[in-house]
Amino acid sequence: MSKLSAAQRGKIRRLSQPKELSPDEEGGELNIVPFLDIIVNILIFVLATVAVTFTSTIETTPPAIGGGGVRSAAKKDALNLTVIVVSAGFSIKASGGNVAPGCSGRGNGISIPKKGQRYDYQGLQKCVHRLKGSNPAFADESQFKLSANPGIEYQVIINVIDALRSTPDGKGVLFDNVSFTMAK
Repeated sequence: MSKLSAAQRGKIRRLSQPKELSPDEEGGELNIVPFLDIIVNILIFVLATVAVTFTSTIETTPPAIGGGGVRSAAKKDALNLTVIVVSAGFSIKASGGNVAPGCSGRGNGISIPKKGQRYDYQGLQKCVHRLKGSNPAFADESQFKLSANPGIEYQVIINVIDALRSTPDGKGVLFDNVSFTMAK
């Protein structure tokens, strides 16, 4: 084997040395750090702005055509309770007609007015309990109709359903079947 000349040795030394690459000709590696920064920022933003929503359901039976609902149409002696929620309180109707203010017989007007700015759910519960107990034939009824004027908050509707679900002492069931109607 022959010895290399000085020029050959210099060229080999020059070619074997690592050289600095210019920014436009990087060695084929993809820099994904900026991309990951953007993804992490978007992920944090999405997690921070997601609203958590809790929902619940209430089992109801839609009214049948003609308003018969779940109740037997052949039953003549029925309470047929309807509660209408208005901005001034509760208007109650039964098969005997409108219930008078204070739940004291028949009459027109708001049966259970608001107490100040709040709806009187206990007064409603006591009045309905008294109506249901007024005739032994009403004892097996479990459905009432509920209607509300536009603008009534959803929570008020839920509170009415809760109030009419059990007796004032909490030991019995008043009406556990709700039928939503439209006020005429």
